[in-house]
Amino acid sequence: MKGYVQVYTGNGKGKTTAAIGIAVRAAGAGLGVFIIQFMKNGLYSEINALKKFDNIFVEQYGAGQFVKGKPSDAERAKCRQGYKRLCSIIEAGQHDLVIAEEANVACLCGLLSEEDLLHMIDIKPEHTELILTGRGAPAAVIDKADLVTEMREIKHYYQQGVAARVGIEK
Repeated sequence: MKGYVQVYTGNGKGKTTAAIGIAVRAAGAGLGVFIIQFMKNGLYSEINALKKFDNIFVEQYGAGQFVKGKPSDAERAKCRQGYKRLCSIIEAGQHDLVIAEEANVACLCGLLSEEDLLHMIDIKPEHTELILTGRGAPAAVIDKADLVTEMREIKHYYQQGVAARVGIEK
């Protein structure tokens, strides 16, 4: 089966949800899935669910907090470590689906470069499906992708002060 490059971007809710949904579908079909989460660290409800699958592997390479301003050396090091790991996973070609969650945001924050994202795409084996998520996908990544979905926020209850709820947003 030919693998494609998918990008889920935009300021609306649902980018991670879409990628996780595809991961579950792929796992249900017996495919091997590898997810690297840039910018995230900690226990999210979806991680608890994904641990129940023998063929989904998740690694986190975030500082566990939002990057504000110039990224710290520790944030840069963690992201570089994740990037190197992701490239080795992609090149090995052992997983049918590889998800680089929040890769676009890592680029937006200066933790990854546009060239890093393009390199992920360039080294992808023919059979591997690659998904990049996060707001602010660079134009060059959008151009190179096979499928791009932009989530656009029209209305969100966060604006009324509703915090992220366990099981729904986290």
